[in-house]
Amino acid sequence: MLSAEPFWRGEFGLAQAPAVDIVEHDKSYQVTAELPGMEEKDIDVKFADGVLTIKGEKKEESEEKQKDYYRSERRFGAFQRSFRVPDGIEPDKIEATVKNGVLTVLLPKSDDAQKREKKIEIKKG
Repeated sequence: MLSAEPFWRGEFGLAQAPAVDIVEHDKSYQVTAELPGMEEKDIDVKFADGVLTIKGEKKEESEEKQKDYYRSERRFGAFQRSFRVPDGIEPDKIEATVKNGVLTVLLPKSDDAQKREKKIEIKKG
């Protein structure tokens, strides 16, 4: 039975959630999140019970309290995004890297998960 629920489900966290792309490749899933101004020490990535969670906190860079803003669009604070991951991920091989404010998480598929897809021949009726 097919489920109407999306393959990946994102949930918004405490502050503005980062933009995320999720791509399926033959041997893995790749999650890419925009985290401008953040370093690896500011980000926490966990995988538990079939859920990938990305959370972090962007802190204000200065303690000045006497600023007179005309407009401030930069966001600071904590965020969290969680995604239900399809079965067949190899948790021990998950890798996360951050470069230039972009986090990339690679979730390798098990050999069995890679073989599950089967091409169905379509015949004339």
